[in-house]
Amino acid sequence: MEILTISLIHIYLFIILLQFQVVLAQETSPNDDDVMKVLAIGNSFSEDAIESHLFELAKEAGKTVIIGNLYIGGASLGLGNDNIHKNASIYSYRKIGVDGSKRTFEKTSILTALKDEHWDYVSFQEVSQLSGILDSVQKNIVPVYQYVKDQVINKDVKYIYHQTWAYAQNSTHDGFNNYDKDQLKMYQAIVNVSQKVKDFVPINLVIPAGTAIQNGRTSVIGDNFTRDGYHLSIPMGR
Repeated sequence: MEILTISLIHIYLFIILLQFQVVLAQETSPNDDDVMKVLAIGNSFSEDAIESHLFELAKEAGKTVIIGNLYIGGASLGLGNDNIHKNASIYSYRKIGVDGSKRTFEKTSILTALKDEHWDYVSFQEVSQLSGILDSVQKNIVPVYQYVKDQVINKDVKYIYHQTWAYAQNSTHDGFNNYDKDQLKMYQAIVNVSQKVKDFVPINLVIPAGTAIQNGRTSVIGDNFTRDGYHLSIPMGR
């Protein structure tokens, strides 16, 4: 039974990898320079999503990428909006270059990162406990988007909304109270926001990471995709 379970996990992960490669292979740099440049304005959830395996997955799909992550642990869109008004240099700017090497630049502002590259894609992400609350997302993503639109070098940039995932059923995160500590309720609220975010900012692409994790929970892996009830486990969840 143990051998069978491990085999099923490998098959499941292989299917996910194939699906990712098909999607990524269809994406091209709007600048036709053969390098896809992606910047996330996020937190630890964007760290989980793009800092560990995205470069390698892109390479496997035949894509050269530059990945940037503006990181503050627990950062919300509201904090991003505040930092924009202050031009606050308080982000940890993690950057993965075309060779796969990673460099970190501390005390960086959103403006500095926006001007650092001719970004093809900029990703927005709400903090996990608020990602299923439409009023919060709508209130804060609009001014953040407008600032990025005004400041980004590439005026043909495409905008991404990064859908986060629901917490594990046994999560002790305080924000789980926003959803009555109900994983399915949290997931459905997150999906609802993801579907409506295009109504108030021109999002080109929604990354359904939350749906991928929720689907995975129906497999033999079960509710074991997080390491602490909300951050993705290493390496399985990531």
